[in-house]
Amino acid sequence: MREKIKIALIGVGNCASSLVQGIEYYRLKNPQDAVGLMHWDIGGYGPGDIDVVAAFDIDQRKVGCDVSRAIFAPPNCTAVFCPEVPDTGALVHMGRVLDGYSEHMADYPDARTFLPAQLPQPDQAEVVRILREAGTQIVLNYLPVGSEEATRFYAECALRAGCGFVNNMPVFIASDPAWAKRFEAAGLPIIGDDIKAQFGATITHRTLTDLCRKRGVTVDRTYQLNTGGNTDFLNMLNLTRLKSKKRSKTEAVQSVASSRIDDDNIHVGPSDYVPWQNDNKVCFLRIEGRMFGDVPFNLELRLSVEDSPNSAGVAIDAVRCCKLALDRGEGGVLHPPSAFFCKHPPVQYTDDDAYRLTEAFIDGTWKEKLAEVAASRAVAGG
Repeated sequence: MREKIKIALIGVGNCASSLVQGIEYYRLKNPQDAVGLMHWDIGGYGPGDIDVVAAFDIDQRKVGCDVSRAIFAPPNCTAVFCPEVPDTGALVHMGRVLDGYSEHMADYPDARTFLPAQLPQPDQAEVVRILREAGTQIVLNYLPVGSEEATRFYAECALRAGCGFVNNMPVFIASDPAWAKRFEAAGLPIIGDDIKAQFGATITHRTLTDLCRKRGVTVDRTYQLNTGGNTDFLNMLNLTRLKSKKRSKTEAVQSVASSRIDDDNIHVGPSDYVPWQNDNKVCFLRIEGRMFGDVPFNLELRLSVEDSPNSAGVAIDAVRCCKLALDRGEGGVLHPPSAFFCKHPPVQYTDDDAYRLTEAFIDGTWKEKLAEVAASRAVAGG
């Protein structure tokens, strides 16, 4: 049996809740009965071979609690598909606030918003100490959209503690060459930025846009309008926090279009906060374009998904790929998993190529496969 993968959670919100529930849910299953995973085994690690050993949050209802209880505390509102999660032994530590909390959230009911704990906030040395003493191998960033300073703070802590980093949020760390070089120099793997859902709005939008490209169809304009009722959507009512999120989601679609869509003709991003939706996310997607003979067409699609389990299905694979890199002594950006699992990787590939490269990464032949993909892109002129 291989050792457990020891992870730390930065933010114990809905996405973290779904991940922790999922680890226990699949721990109790076998490969024949498991539904909803892209991979049962990655490098010998199953979905249940992950242990949460440290966590940070700022909400007074979570700080000081075992992670197994904190994941069900308000304002979390995601689906409970594994209600009996055993104690992890990891208590949630008070986190560093910085820009992780948007002041407009104070205007909403307690059950819907964050309630920052009035406790001393840890400095970098304290966070690094906690990560090291817990034996953390990989840090997962689940901070709210717009947490630029806070994300960089925890990325620095991961580096200093000698941990890999999975950046699930749209703050550009893996896709920032300076940060990428620092992780490479430290021999530590990083996957990022901004996790794709397993079957969500952006991956569906990308797939349809790529289908248009493959079928010789021109996309003239498109939008993706999303609504939801969790703290992610509430946080994003502050439009000043949305710059990196909109850029991440938009570039994910632009990167697979046959030609770049004019900025005025593409809109991809959150649209409104609807409290009663809770963690349910509804996407309204429209594509307008021209087919043979410049004959116009349009497509409209409505997608409804539980947002956070959709993310956890990808995160559970990202964690295991990151651990595989640690085992192999590979540092820096893990390009194949970043391209397959994230909206804004350092290098964009089509989802077909990203999938093939990730499978090759898992079996250890990704560098050879990368050369094949690069050659085919060169022939295609892209």
